[in-house]
Amino acid sequence: MPFATRLIPSLFVFLATLVSASAFAQQALPTGVEAALARAKVSRETVTMLVVDADGTRPPRLAWRSQVPVNPASMMKLVTTYAALDLLGPAYSWNTPVYVEGTVNNGVLDGNLYIKGQGDPKLVLERVWLMLRHVQGLGITTVSGDIVIDRSAFENTAENDPSAFDGEPLRPYNASPDALLINFKSVNMTFAPDRAGQIARVSYEPPLASVAMPATVPLVPGECGDWRTALKTDFSDVNRIRFNGGFPAACGEKSWAVAYGDPRTYSLRAIGGMWAEMGGRVGGQMREGRVPASLKPAFEFGSPPLAEVIRDINKYSNNVMAQQVFLTIGLTQKSRGTFEASRSALGQWWRDRIGTGEAQPVFENGSGLSRDERISAAALGKMLQVAWRSPVMPELMSSLPASGVDGTLKKRALRSGGAAHLKTGTLRDASGVAGYVHGASGRRYVLVAIANGENAGATRTAFDALVDWAAQDN
Repeated sequence: MPFATRLIPSLFVFLATLVSASAFAQQALPTGVEAALARAKVSRETVTMLVVDADGTRPPRLAWRSQVPVNPASMMKLVTTYAALDLLGPAYSWNTPVYVEGTVNNGVLDGNLYIKGQGDPKLVLERVWLMLRHVQGLGITTVSGDIVIDRSAFENTAENDPSAFDGEPLRPYNASPDALLINFKSVNMTFAPDRAGQIARVSYEPPLASVAMPATVPLVPGECGDWRTALKTDFSDVNRIRFNGGFPAACGEKSWAVAYGDPRTYSLRAIGGMWAEMGGRVGGQMREGRVPASLKPAFEFGSPPLAEVIRDINKYSNNVMAQQVFLTIGLTQKSRGTFEASRSALGQWWRDRIGTGEAQPVFENGSGLSRDERISAAALGKMLQVAWRSPVMPELMSSLPASGVDGTLKKRALRSGGAAHLKTGTLRDASGVAGYVHGASGRRYVLVAIANGENAGATRTAFDALVDWAAQDN
């Protein structure tokens, strides 16, 4: 019998075996996972799951609908943060240059002070205070001219409507990115009851310039309950916060973070309010503008390194910080601080670094706070395998929530007692986990589990069961 003729039956058997193995991998779900999906009344056709060894040397332990592009919710932050580590390096930091225009005499700057934002994701209040103290360290307590902020590094981002995603403009997670992003554009209000005076004292961080903020609110009787509603807060006037109700005395001290109602002016008001609180004065006005091309920075205020920034992003799923990093990729790789440039840069990086074997993700803003972003479990799994073999694997791994330990997984310990580092994701119609599971055998696995649909949130128990199953591999 000719060799080619003898080869055909063997080849047929081999291909049939592959098809059979593929079908098994696509159809057989772990018993505990299948049962949990049934209890939650979630169709297995609305979920995608992948469990594969991290080093990529063995066939998947489980591959269910893994090629289907789905909305990953906040798990898209894995792509943004790994790409940033790979492209920029874990020690990358953002600088915020400060410029002094004019001369300084007896504590007075006879001219303007400029602050240029360049995308620092972590310019929180403590760090803004240090930056302004540095200005005072130059001998400046009064600016006779203007304090000018330059936010031109990111283009067309400050105009984004914070209510566009889900109609909740006062939720801090909806804050828009900004070249000079200060404190995530939020105000933290703390209510401390004074029973003797029958009031609650209210403190604000930061104080906002030209915004009337009442120092007290009446105490009211009754259980704590929905104390935010009891306050009957009115944020309709961006120049004044009003409390038309009271604060329940039974609550004790409480804090409430809200996004400021006029996000475009937040940075100006926050810097103005903090400067005044520190004893600083401005003879002119607080305004936006561009730094004159001839000016050189008096100093540059540096951010924490990228490796530290991505811990906040992934462990606590900070959307606006992720978008700052996403835009920074466009700014550094394409010299444009736009979402379009960032999408282009991420697409090029994906083709070069991850390859074209899986369908390329659909990027929008890199945070997962999107109805349009898409990625398949197979593609995300492949990226996590590439990341596992990369020099920045320790930084990425340490940024992920640890099961039962911290971040968004602090209250989700594994029943098996195993360990996993996983990014969570939750939207109204998307939910899941993705990352690394430590097997009892000593092996490490990449795990991706995502549900899309009206009942996506009910899959939590099933996905926890999947993580447990992956960990019990001995």
